[in-house]
Order: sequence, then C-alpha cells, then structure tokens
Amino acid sequence: MVRPADEQTSGRPAAGKAERPRRTPLNRERVLRAAVALADETGLDGVSMRRLAQHLGVVPMALYKHVADKEELLDGMVDLVVTEFTAPPADSDWRDGVRQYVLSARRTVLRHPWARPAIETRTRRTPIVLAYMDAVAGLFLGGGFSADLTHHVMHALGNRIWGFSPELFDESGDESAPPPDPQVQAAAMAEFGRHYPHILAIATVATGGDLGAVGQGCDEQFEFEFALDLLLDGADRLHRRGWKSHAPSASHTAG
Repeated sequence: MVRPADEQTSGRPAAGKAERPRRTPLNRERVLRAAVALADETGLDGVSMRRLAQHLGVVPMALYKHVADKEELLDGMVDLVVTEFTAPPADSDWRDGVRQYVLSARRTVLRHPWARPAIETRTRRTPIVLAYMDAVAGLFLGGGFSADLTHHVMHALGNRIWGFSPELFDESGDESAPPPDPQVQAAAMAEFGRHYPHILAIATVATGGDLGAVGQGCDEQFEFEFALDLLLDGADRLHRRGWKSHAPSASHTAG
C-alpha cells in the first residue's frame, strides 16, 4: 500500500495520527527527587521501590539502574535534603556561622519531617554528608578552636547539626481525647505535686501557672535555639580558656 505523500516526504505521521508524548528519561536525580516528593507526601513508611516506580510510571526494575537498593535510595534522599542547607556568608564569625548553618538545617528538616528518622538510621556517611560535617568543623577551626576542642564540641552538638535534638519528655498525646475535667485534673496535679514537687515547680513555670496546659508540649523552636546557644556559649568559654582534653587517669583505666 502506498503511503500518503506527507508521510513519504517528511517522515511525520499523517494528519489525524497523534504522536506519542516523549517520556522524560529516567536518571538518578529524577529518581531521588521523586522519592523525596513521595516521602513529603506519605512519610518515610510510604516510600518503597514498588510505590516509587508507580509514582514515576516505570517498572520497579528500572529503578535499580540508578539506585542499588532501598538503603542507597535513602542515602540519596538524605543527600538531597543536606544540599538544601544554606551556607552562612563567608565573612561570618565562627559562632554566627555555626548557628546559621544549624538553624538552616532545622528549617529544612521541618520542611521534610521524614528526614529525621532517615538521618538517624544512616550508617554510611556519603560525600555530601561528609562535606557538610567538614564545613561545620571548619567554622570552629577557622575561629581558632583546636582540633581537640572541635571534636568534643561536635559530639556535644550531636544531631543538632542536622536540625533536631532528642526530647527530654515525650509529650505527645491523643489529640482526639476529650479535655479532662478541671476539678479532676487539679486534684490529680495536687497529688502529683506531693510526690514530685520539683517537676511540678517546672511545669508551673513552663505553663505560666495554667497546669491544664501540661502535656501540650513546649515551644520546640525556642528549646532548640536555647540548647544551641547554651552549647555555643560553653564552647566559646572553653576556647577562651585554652581548654584541652586529658587522657583518663590510671584509676579510671585500672582493672
């Protein structure tokens, strides 16, 4: 059968035949960004290779050309989050620089709530993660800190350099539960205070005397910045004193 002239001369399909839309080529960055978007939408538990493949409109095996397994996928997702951390201006002093880096990390982790458990479960430090840690350490060293003090301050900061910190109390509760009866709660708090007077004193100050607000949680951003500033103040004092670590005494190593 003779083809229409326009097909013969141009190689294009005849009028009325729709061209198939070209599929965007799959690459590692596209896979990782899709995984981050999926985690933002569903949480970390909602990310699986099969579900990610469905999200991208490909078969699961296509993903393995770009990430070896789920662990490498999570490593790459964490890398993308870390690249969102904003570096401080080059002329920042060490304290402002560290503070800006850490608070930028916190803003990023708050945008991606799944990132905290992902970071906590990573057992391998990728080049991007190591570069961020090196940049934070470099701010201390550039400020005149010894490598010895920088080592211990980085330990003290812990996960705060990633924008989160462990909570002293788990104050999450059942938000669907009805509010307690005020009289019953007052009696319960009075009894609690007889056994745990110091905790009651803290709770009274923290809630401005409204003990009905106990259990609603603290201002997490305030607490995060308070602890960060406390650590940086302490690090500054040690630095000014020329602090050095010492080997454990014989009494600590004997036996």
